[in-house]
Amino acid sequence: MKVAYFDCFAGISGDMIVGALLDLGLPLEELEAGLNKIAVGDYEVSAKKVTKQHIGATKFDVAAEEQKVVRTFSNIRELIGDSDLADSIKADAIAIFRRIGEAEAKIHRKTIDQIHFHEVGAIDSIVDVVASVIGIHSLGIEKIYSSPVATGMGMTRTEHGMLPIPAPATIEILAGAPVYSSGIAAELTTPTGAAVLMHYATFTEEMPLLALEKTGYGAGTRELEIPNVLRVMFGTQAGVETEEVMLLETNIDDVSAEVLGYTMDALFERGALDVWFTPIGMKKSRPAVTLSVLVPVGSEEEVIDTIMTETATLGLRLSKQSRRVAEREIISVNTPLGRIHVKVGTYKGRVICIAPEYDDCSKLAARSGTPLREVYDLAREAASNTFKKGG
Repeated sequence: MKVAYFDCFAGISGDMIVGALLDLGLPLEELEAGLNKIAVGDYEVSAKKVTKQHIGATKFDVAAEEQKVVRTFSNIRELIGDSDLADSIKADAIAIFRRIGEAEAKIHRKTIDQIHFHEVGAIDSIVDVVASVIGIHSLGIEKIYSSPVATGMGMTRTEHGMLPIPAPATIEILAGAPVYSSGIAAELTTPTGAAVLMHYATFTEEMPLLALEKTGYGAGTRELEIPNVLRVMFGTQAGVETEEVMLLETNIDDVSAEVLGYTMDALFERGALDVWFTPIGMKKSRPAVTLSVLVPVGSEEEVIDTIMTETATLGLRLSKQSRRVAEREIISVNTPLGRIHVKVGTYKGRVICIAPEYDDCSKLAARSGTPLREVYDLAREAASNTFKKGG
């Protein structure tokens, strides 16, 4: 399994994440090709090599003309949803912006659709978030761990006036994460960086065991007394992995099927690992369902809020469980119809699952007139041949 460890000793921001991913080897041209699939406005991206306190790093920049438009979460969700990005990238990007919007809504005592995204709704912030998601997917990073997060301290000027550091939105987004000020009078962690991190990362006090392959450094803008960089270590976790998860369950007998379907989609957007319904019978012979949700330990609060809000259930059962997971790898294979991404699962060194990506297969099936099941067969055969050859 491909793993990244985010070392946030100088905080984290959207541009620092993208810079670190580029420093790891993400081609800028590939990133630009992905960004061109979303019609966010006129802008240019660039990357350059810089030095921060004697450490070489990559600085990612977005140059855009000043905007007069103020976006809401609905605007940004529609912008991303209407793009030609892969569905998995859309889902992650929308979930990250939802996290920001919900934090702002809580601070300003409004609903998420009443919130105006100022700095975070600008072109550069949208590009930073979407580029981070594209980069993580493109590099095949399957799991992200993170150190505790340095936030900085002091005051900063925003569209809302002078605010304390960490900014209220940042600290709200980081709820549940290990944070510290570091004693530096500067804003080290931004809402966009915090939201991307909280969407993907499992926090740990110690760097996890991994076969380290390479390290990337993403530069921040300021010159500080410490290296103003995000360090991302990339490698492989091998062997059999057991991880801790939370199982959340509730019995529901008075919610429509449409609401349950919407709730399932919303739970996946908020980081659920799996969601399922089990038919049951309740008192007075009423038919009902049990809603079951798996979430990473430490990420359950937002999922609980969603369940309580959407279903109006009066209680949840929570239990911590261990699960054994197979190693997963995304590979790209050539078929007579075109290239297809395939998820390959291995357990104790043996391939146990070959699952072609539906989006790729459905597009090729529609374009060629080939039945979808035959496209799946071609992809599985190509992936199987790749592993037989040791590729």
